[in-house]
Amino acid sequence: MSTDRATLQRRIRLLVAATITYNVIEAAVALAEGTRASSSALIGFGLDSVVEISSAAAVAWQFSARDPEARERAALRFIALSFFALAAYVSVDALMSLLGVGEARPSLIGIVLAAVSLVVMPVLSLAQRRAGRELGSRSAVADSKQTLLCTYLSAILLVGLVLNSLWGWSWADPIAALGIAAIAVREGLNAWRGDPCC
Repeated sequence: MSTDRATLQRRIRLLVAATITYNVIEAAVALAEGTRASSSALIGFGLDSVVEISSAAAVAWQFSARDPEARERAALRFIALSFFALAAYVSVDALMSLLGVGEARPSLIGIVLAAVSLVVMPVLSLAQRRAGRELGSRSAVADSKQTLLCTYLSAILLVGLVLNSLWGWSWADPIAALGIAAIAVREGLNAWRGDPCC
């Protein structure tokens, strides 16, 4: 293995570790606060963080092998299935909220979390994507898309939480959650097809 490939693989492992660390914190805060505030969007955001951890772990598993390319298809399928599971859960929870099963309360903690993630996640995603493309690893690029998805989700979450906090529009929370689910389905399909670059 060339020095450049070894360096890129080491960089990917470090980025995966950083992503996992951030997402463990993000998941814990979002799930706890989402449960407290009965927020489908915050719970969906927290579950997305769990999916991101799983995605990063799949890439770490792939790159722990002597021949990482041999594990790439399995890693991509796992990432795709994680997206689909997230979308299914969040959709059911959001639809239940829209049908009147629980009403989301305002959450300042959620707003702060979404704003911080809106800054952190694009930086991590760009670094992951660059290293994945240089190495020619579709699973590393797919994982970078999972991280970038968190940026979009942060924006959707932030809008939903702010609308609920400022104007009491509790319906904005499950609508934001459905937006999260729709993006998760799209990214899951891309990962399943092995087309994470788009």
